[in-house]
Amino acid sequence: MLNELATSHGLLQLPAFFPDATRGVVRSCGAGDLEACGVQGVMVNVFHLLGKPGVAAIIRHGGMHRFMGWPGPLASDSGGFQAYSLLDSSAKLGSVSNKGFVYRSEKGGEKIVLTPAKCIQTQFRLGGDILFCLDHCTHPDAPAEKQRLSVEQTVAWAAKCRETYDRLIEEKELPQSDRPLLLAVVQGGRDPSLRRECAERLLAIGFDGYAYGGWPVDQEGKLDESVAQVAELTPGDRPRFALGIGKPENVVRAFELGYHLFDCVLPTRDARHQRLYVFNGPPKRLASAGGDFYHCLYMLDERHRHDSAPLEPGCDCECCRRYSRGYLHHLFRSGDSLAQRLATMHNLRFYRRLTAALGGDNEGGTLSP
Repeated sequence: MLNELATSHGLLQLPAFFPDATRGVVRSCGAGDLEACGVQGVMVNVFHLLGKPGVAAIIRHGGMHRFMGWPGPLASDSGGFQAYSLLDSSAKLGSVSNKGFVYRSEKGGEKIVLTPAKCIQTQFRLGGDILFCLDHCTHPDAPAEKQRLSVEQTVAWAAKCRETYDRLIEEKELPQSDRPLLLAVVQGGRDPSLRRECAERLLAIGFDGYAYGGWPVDQEGKLDESVAQVAELTPGDRPRFALGIGKPENVVRAFELGYHLFDCVLPTRDARHQRLYVFNGPPKRLASAGGDFYHCLYMLDERHRHDSAPLEPGCDCECCRRYSRGYLHHLFRSGDSLAQRLATMHNLRFYRRLTAALGGDNEGGTLSP
Protein backbone atom coordinates (compact mmCIF):
# COMPACT_ATOMS: atom_id res chain seq x y z
CA MET A 1 0.00 0.00 0.00
CA LEU A 2 1.30 3.43 -0.96
CA ASN A 3 1.61 5.46 2.26
CA GLU A 4 3.23 8.67 1.06
CA LEU A 5 3.90 10.57 -2.12
CA ALA A 6 6.79 12.98 -2.72
CA THR A 7 6.14 16.18 -4.65
CA SER A 8 8.32 19.22 -5.32
CA HIS A 9 6.26 21.15 -2.74
CA GLY A 10 6.24 18.62 0.03
CA LEU A 11 5.48 15.07 1.07
CA LEU A 12 1.87 13.91 1.00
CA GLN A 13 0.71 11.48 3.68
CA LEU A 14 -1.75 9.15 2.01
CA PRO A 15 -4.65 9.05 1.69
CA ALA A 16 -5.08 12.76 1.05
CA PHE A 17 -8.11 14.87 0.18
CA PHE A 18 -7.61 17.93 -2.05
CA PRO A 19 -10.34 20.58 -1.73
CA ASP A 20 -11.17 22.25 -5.02
CA ALA A 21 -9.53 25.63 -5.48
CA THR A 22 -11.03 25.75 -8.95
CA ARG A 23 -10.22 29.38 -9.80
CA GLY A 24 -7.22 29.60 -7.48
CA VAL A 25 -9.17 29.86 -4.24
CA VAL A 26 -10.95 27.50 -1.88
CA ARG A 27 -14.03 29.63 -1.46
CA SER A 28 -14.26 31.50 1.85
CA CYS A 29 -10.77 30.41 2.98
CA GLY A 30 -7.26 31.78 2.56
CA ALA A 31 -4.07 29.74 2.38
CA GLY A 32 -3.47 30.24 6.11
CA ASP A 33 -6.91 28.84 6.88
CA LEU A 34 -6.15 25.76 4.79
CA GLU A 35 -2.89 25.20 6.62
CA ALA A 36 -4.66 25.56 9.97
CA CYS A 37 -7.07 22.80 8.89
CA GLY A 38 -4.22 20.48 7.99
CA VAL A 39 -5.09 20.49 4.28
CA GLN A 40 -2.26 18.77 2.42
CA GLY A 41 -2.96 19.86 -1.14
CA VAL A 42 -5.42 21.72 -3.35
CA MET A 43 -6.82 21.24 -6.85
CA VAL A 44 -7.01 24.07 -9.40
CA ASN A 45 -8.61 23.83 -12.83
CA VAL A 46 -7.07 24.66 -16.21
CA PHE A 47 -10.47 25.11 -17.88
CA HIS A 48 -11.42 27.98 -15.57
CA LEU A 49 -7.99 29.56 -15.14
CA LEU A 50 -7.50 29.89 -18.90
CA GLY A 51 -10.55 32.16 -18.88
CA LYS A 52 -10.09 34.10 -15.66
CA PRO A 53 -7.62 35.49 -14.72
CA GLY A 54 -5.69 33.95 -17.63
CA VAL A 55 -2.40 32.11 -17.39
CA ALA A 56 -0.32 35.18 -18.27
CA ALA A 57 -1.60 37.03 -15.21
CA ILE A 58 -0.70 34.09 -12.96
CA ILE A 59 2.78 33.84 -14.48
CA ARG A 60 3.39 37.53 -13.78
CA HIS A 61 2.78 36.75 -10.11
CA GLY A 62 5.33 33.95 -10.13
CA GLY A 63 3.08 30.95 -10.76
CA MET A 64 0.06 29.42 -9.08
CA HIS A 65 1.65 28.79 -5.68
CA ARG A 66 2.74 32.40 -5.20
CA PHE A 67 -0.42 33.76 -6.80
CA MET A 68 -2.69 32.11 -4.24
CA GLY A 69 -0.19 32.07 -1.39
CA TRP A 70 -0.26 28.28 -1.13
CA PRO A 71 3.08 26.63 -0.25
CA GLY A 72 2.05 22.96 -0.43
CA PRO A 73 1.33 20.41 -3.16
CA LEU A 74 -0.95 21.57 -5.95
CA ALA A 75 -2.81 19.44 -8.48
CA SER A 76 -4.06 20.95 -11.73
CA ASP A 77 -7.10 19.38 -13.34
CA SER A 78 -6.85 19.30 -17.14
CA GLY A 79 -10.36 20.73 -17.56
CA GLY A 80 -11.64 17.86 -19.70
CA PHE A 81 -14.68 17.20 -17.53
CA GLN A 82 -15.58 20.91 -17.40
CA ALA A 83 -15.25 21.25 -21.18
CA TYR A 84 -17.49 18.23 -21.65
CA SER A 85 -20.06 19.62 -19.20
CA LEU A 86 -20.09 22.98 -20.96
CA LEU A 87 -20.57 21.48 -24.42
CA ASP A 88 -23.16 19.05 -23.10
CA SER A 89 -25.22 21.95 -21.77
CA SER A 90 -24.93 24.00 -24.97
CA ALA A 91 -23.36 22.83 -28.23
CA LYS A 92 -23.26 26.47 -29.36
CA LEU A 93 -20.48 27.19 -26.88
CA GLY A 94 -17.92 24.97 -28.57
CA SER A 95 -16.95 21.65 -30.08
CA VAL A 96 -14.71 18.62 -29.58
CA SER A 97 -12.56 16.92 -32.21
CA ASN A 98 -9.54 14.63 -32.33
CA LYS A 99 -7.43 17.73 -31.75
CA GLY A 100 -9.10 18.70 -28.45
CA PHE A 101 -11.72 21.20 -27.30
CA VAL A 102 -12.68 24.61 -28.67
CA TYR A 103 -15.03 26.54 -26.42
CA ARG A 104 -16.21 29.81 -24.95
CA SER A 105 -16.60 29.67 -21.19
CA GLU A 106 -19.55 32.03 -21.49
CA LYS A 107 -21.74 33.39 -24.26
CA GLY A 108 -19.86 36.14 -26.10
CA GLY A 109 -16.63 35.23 -24.31
CA GLU A 110 -13.22 34.74 -25.86
CA LYS A 111 -12.69 31.52 -27.79
CA ILE A 112 -10.34 29.11 -26.02
CA VAL A 113 -8.53 26.20 -27.67
CA LEU A 114 -7.57 23.34 -25.37
CA THR A 115 -5.37 20.71 -27.01
CA PRO A 116 -3.37 17.99 -25.23
CA ALA A 117 -0.12 19.88 -25.80
CA LYS A 118 -1.57 23.18 -24.56
CA CYS A 119 -3.09 21.41 -21.57
CA ILE A 120 0.32 20.15 -20.39
CA GLN A 121 2.14 23.37 -21.29
CA THR A 122 -0.39 25.34 -19.26
CA GLN A 123 -0.07 23.06 -16.25
CA PHE A 124 3.71 23.41 -16.38
CA ARG A 125 3.38 27.18 -16.51
CA LEU A 126 1.02 27.16 -13.55
CA GLY A 127 3.59 25.15 -11.59
CA GLY A 128 1.41 22.18 -10.68
CA ASP A 129 2.90 19.24 -8.78
CA ILE A 130 0.34 16.71 -10.04
CA LEU A 131 -0.70 17.11 -13.67
CA PHE A 132 -3.52 15.39 -15.53
CA CYS A 133 -3.70 14.37 -19.16
CA LEU A 134 -6.53 15.87 -21.16
CA ASP A 135 -9.39 13.38 -21.35
CA HIS A 136 -12.79 13.17 -23.01
CA CYS A 137 -15.46 12.47 -20.44
CA THR A 138 -18.92 11.18 -21.33
CA HIS A 139 -22.18 10.69 -19.50
CA PRO A 140 -22.53 7.05 -18.35
CA ASP A 141 -25.79 6.77 -20.32
CA ALA A 142 -24.20 7.97 -23.58
CA PRO A 143 -24.54 5.54 -26.51
CA ALA A 144 -21.82 2.99 -27.24
CA GLU A 145 -20.36 4.93 -30.17
CA LYS A 146 -19.76 7.97 -27.97
CA GLN A 147 -18.14 5.84 -25.28
CA ARG A 148 -15.85 4.31 -27.91
CA LEU A 149 -14.92 7.75 -29.26
CA SER A 150 -14.24 8.93 -25.71
CA VAL A 151 -11.75 6.12 -25.12
CA GLU A 152 -10.04 6.58 -28.48
CA GLN A 153 -9.60 10.32 -27.95
CA THR A 154 -8.61 9.93 -24.29
CA VAL A 155 -5.82 7.48 -25.19
CA ALA A 156 -4.63 9.50 -28.19
CA TRP A 157 -4.60 12.70 -26.16
CA ALA A 158 -2.77 10.99 -23.30
CA ALA A 159 -0.02 9.91 -25.72
CA LYS A 160 0.36 13.52 -26.90
CA CYS A 161 0.35 14.75 -23.30
CA ARG A 162 3.12 12.27 -22.48
CA GLU A 163 5.12 13.44 -25.48
CA THR A 164 4.74 17.11 -24.50
CA TYR A 165 5.59 16.35 -20.87
CA ASP A 166 8.78 14.48 -21.81
CA ARG A 167 9.86 17.28 -24.13
CA LEU A 168 9.34 19.95 -21.47
CA ILE A 169 11.23 17.89 -18.87
CA GLU A 170 14.15 17.63 -21.27
CA GLU A 171 14.06 21.31 -22.26
CA LYS A 172 13.93 22.48 -18.66
CA GLU A 173 16.51 19.89 -17.56
CA LEU A 174 14.45 19.19 -14.45
CA PRO A 175 15.98 16.81 -11.92
CA GLN A 176 13.79 13.96 -10.71
CA SER A 177 12.97 15.76 -7.44
CA ASP A 178 11.57 18.79 -9.28
CA ARG A 179 9.48 16.96 -11.86
CA PRO A 180 5.70 17.11 -11.55
CA LEU A 181 3.80 13.83 -11.62
CA LEU A 182 1.78 13.08 -14.74
CA LEU A 183 -1.45 11.12 -14.29
CA ALA A 184 -3.60 9.62 -17.03
CA VAL A 185 -7.39 9.42 -16.73
CA VAL A 186 -9.18 6.12 -17.37
CA GLN A 187 -12.47 6.51 -19.22
CA GLY A 188 -14.97 3.99 -20.62
CA GLY A 189 -18.28 4.81 -18.97
CA ARG A 190 -20.05 1.79 -17.51
CA ASP A 191 -18.73 -0.58 -20.17
CA PRO A 192 -16.27 -2.95 -18.42
CA SER A 193 -14.58 -3.94 -21.69
CA LEU A 194 -13.96 -0.30 -22.65
CA ARG A 195 -12.66 0.50 -19.17
CA ARG A 196 -10.24 -2.41 -19.42
CA GLU A 197 -9.10 -1.44 -22.89
CA CYS A 198 -8.58 2.19 -21.90
CA ALA A 199 -6.57 1.24 -18.82
CA GLU A 200 -4.41 -1.28 -20.68
CA ARG A 201 -3.59 1.18 -23.47
CA LEU A 202 -2.71 3.91 -20.98
CA LEU A 203 -0.52 1.50 -19.01
CA ALA A 204 1.31 0.66 -22.24
CA ILE A 205 2.19 4.35 -22.67
CA GLY A 206 3.28 4.64 -19.04
CA PHE A 207 2.43 7.33 -16.47
CA ASP A 208 3.32 8.25 -12.91
CA GLY A 209 -0.21 7.43 -11.76
CA TYR A 210 -3.77 6.92 -12.91
CA ALA A 211 -7.12 8.52 -12.18
CA TYR A 212 -10.72 7.42 -12.32
CA GLY A 213 -12.55 9.46 -14.94
CA GLY A 214 -16.26 9.84 -15.50
CA TRP A 215 -19.23 9.60 -13.17
CA PRO A 216 -18.16 7.75 -10.01
CA VAL A 217 -21.55 7.39 -8.31
CA ASP A 218 -24.78 5.71 -9.31
CA GLN A 219 -28.32 7.05 -8.94
CA GLU A 220 -28.38 6.01 -5.28
CA GLY A 221 -25.22 7.97 -4.51
CA LYS A 222 -23.07 4.86 -4.08
CA LEU A 223 -19.83 4.15 -5.92
CA ASP A 224 -20.28 2.77 -9.41
CA GLU A 225 -18.79 -0.68 -10.09
CA SER A 226 -16.38 0.89 -12.58
CA VAL A 227 -14.58 2.62 -9.68
CA ALA A 228 -13.52 -0.76 -8.31
CA GLN A 229 -12.61 -2.00 -11.78
CA VAL A 230 -10.25 0.91 -12.47
CA ALA A 231 -8.51 0.27 -9.15
CA GLU A 232 -8.04 -3.39 -10.12
CA LEU A 233 -6.67 -2.46 -13.54
CA THR A 234 -4.07 0.07 -12.35
CA PRO A 235 -0.89 -0.53 -10.30
CA GLY A 236 -1.15 -0.02 -6.54
CA ASP A 237 2.44 1.18 -6.20
CA ARG A 238 1.55 4.34 -8.12
CA PRO A 239 -0.94 6.97 -7.01
CA ARG A 240 -4.56 6.33 -7.88
CA PHE A 241 -6.64 9.53 -7.95
CA ALA A 242 -10.39 9.26 -7.39
CA LEU A 243 -11.55 12.34 -9.25
CA GLY A 244 -14.85 13.74 -8.01
CA ILE A 245 -15.28 11.29 -5.12
CA GLY A 246 -16.07 13.25 -1.97
CA LYS A 247 -18.97 11.89 0.05
CA PRO A 248 -17.36 10.68 3.31
CA GLU A 249 -18.58 7.09 3.07
CA ASN A 250 -17.52 6.99 -0.60
CA VAL A 251 -14.05 8.24 0.32
CA VAL A 252 -13.79 5.42 2.86
CA ARG A 253 -14.97 2.83 0.34
CA ALA A 254 -12.70 4.11 -2.43
CA PHE A 255 -9.75 4.02 -0.04
CA GLU A 256 -10.59 0.39 0.72
CA LEU A 257 -10.57 -0.28 -3.03
CA GLY A 258 -7.05 1.13 -3.28
CA TYR A 259 -7.35 4.85 -4.10
CA HIS A 260 -4.90 7.28 -2.53
CA LEU A 261 -6.02 10.77 -3.55
CA PHE A 262 -9.41 12.46 -3.67
CA ASP A 263 -10.92 15.78 -4.68
CA CYS A 264 -14.45 17.13 -4.63
CA VAL A 265 -16.40 20.36 -4.15
CA LEU A 266 -18.76 18.64 -1.69
CA PRO A 267 -17.29 19.60 1.73
CA THR A 268 -16.84 23.28 0.87
CA ARG A 269 -20.15 23.55 -0.98
CA ASP A 270 -22.00 21.86 1.88
CA ALA A 271 -20.34 24.21 4.36
CA ARG A 272 -21.60 27.25 2.46
CA HIS A 273 -25.09 25.73 2.57
CA GLN A 274 -25.01 25.23 6.36
CA ARG A 275 -24.34 21.47 6.20
CA LEU A 276 -21.63 20.47 8.69
CA TYR A 277 -20.05 17.03 9.22
CA VAL A 278 -19.63 15.58 12.71
CA PHE A 279 -18.02 12.25 13.68
CA ASN A 280 -20.09 9.79 15.71
CA GLY A 281 -17.30 7.75 17.20
CA PRO A 282 -13.71 6.55 17.10
CA PRO A 283 -11.73 5.94 13.90
CA LYS A 284 -11.84 2.14 14.20
CA ARG A 285 -15.48 2.29 13.10
CA LEU A 286 -14.70 4.01 9.79
CA ALA A 287 -13.96 0.99 7.63
CA SER A 288 -17.03 -1.04 8.53
CA ALA A 289 -19.75 1.38 9.59
CA GLY A 290 -20.88 2.49 6.13
CA GLY A 291 -22.30 6.00 6.46
CA ASP A 292 -22.93 5.65 10.18
CA PHE A 293 -19.58 6.98 11.36
CA TYR A 294 -20.75 10.59 10.98
CA HIS A 295 -23.85 12.72 10.80
CA CYS A 296 -24.65 16.20 9.54
CA LEU A 297 -25.79 19.30 11.37
CA TYR A 298 -27.96 21.79 9.51
CA MET A 299 -27.06 25.10 11.09
CA LEU A 300 -30.25 26.97 10.26
CA ASP A 301 -32.28 24.49 12.31
CA GLU A 302 -33.97 26.38 15.12
CA ARG A 303 -32.75 23.85 17.69
CA HIS A 304 -29.23 25.33 17.40
CA ARG A 305 -30.26 28.85 18.44
CA HIS A 306 -29.57 28.40 22.16
CA ASP A 307 -27.00 25.58 21.92
CA SER A 308 -23.74 26.55 23.64
CA ALA A 309 -21.88 23.36 22.63
CA PRO A 310 -19.27 23.35 19.83
CA LEU A 311 -20.10 21.66 16.55
CA GLU A 312 -18.10 18.63 17.71
CA PRO A 313 -16.39 18.41 21.11
CA GLY A 314 -13.57 16.26 19.70
CA CYS A 315 -12.72 18.64 16.84
CA ASP A 316 -9.77 21.03 17.06
CA CYS A 317 -10.72 23.37 14.20
CA GLU A 318 -10.98 27.10 14.86
CA CYS A 319 -14.76 26.99 14.76
CA CYS A 320 -15.05 24.24 17.39
CA ARG A 321 -12.31 25.67 19.64
CA ARG A 322 -13.76 29.17 19.81
CA TYR A 323 -17.44 29.22 18.95
CA SER A 324 -20.73 27.52 19.72
CA ARG A 325 -23.44 26.05 17.54
CA GLY A 326 -25.63 28.92 18.65
CA TYR A 327 -23.11 31.49 17.45
CA LEU A 328 -22.69 29.81 14.05
CA HIS A 329 -26.48 29.61 13.74
CA HIS A 330 -26.59 33.36 14.44
CA LEU A 331 -23.91 34.09 11.82
CA PHE A 332 -25.74 32.15 9.12
CA ARG A 333 -29.06 33.76 10.05
CA SER A 334 -27.37 37.15 9.85
CA GLY A 335 -25.79 36.40 6.47
CA ASP A 336 -22.32 37.20 7.78
CA SER A 337 -19.39 35.91 5.69
CA LEU A 338 -17.67 34.63 8.82
CA ALA A 339 -20.24 31.83 8.92
CA GLN A 340 -19.03 30.42 5.59
CA ARG A 341 -15.38 30.69 6.58
CA LEU A 342 -15.81 28.90 9.91
CA ALA A 343 -18.10 26.24 8.45
CA THR A 344 -15.70 25.58 5.58
CA MET A 345 -12.76 25.26 7.95
CA HIS A 346 -14.69 22.77 10.06
CA ASN A 347 -15.62 20.58 7.09
CA LEU A 348 -12.08 20.65 5.73
CA ARG A 349 -10.73 19.68 9.15
CA PHE A 350 -13.26 16.82 9.21
CA TYR A 351 -11.84 15.51 5.92
CA ARG A 352 -8.26 15.79 7.16
CA ARG A 353 -9.18 13.87 10.30
CA LEU A 354 -11.01 11.31 8.15
CA THR A 355 -8.05 10.65 5.86
CA ALA A 356 -5.67 10.68 8.83
CA ALA A 357 -7.75 7.99 10.51
CA LEU A 358 -7.82 5.90 7.34
CA GLY A 359 -4.06 6.16 7.00
CA GLY A 360 -3.30 5.62 10.68
CA ASP A 361 -1.82 9.14 10.97
CA ASN A 362 -2.26 10.79 14.37
CA GLU A 363 -1.75 14.28 12.92
CA GLY A 364 -5.45 14.39 12.17
CA GLY A 365 -6.26 14.87 15.84
CA THR A 366 -8.90 13.10 17.89
CA LEU A 367 -12.01 11.76 16.22
CA SER A 368 -14.28 11.68 19.23
CA PRO A 369 -14.54 13.25 22.67
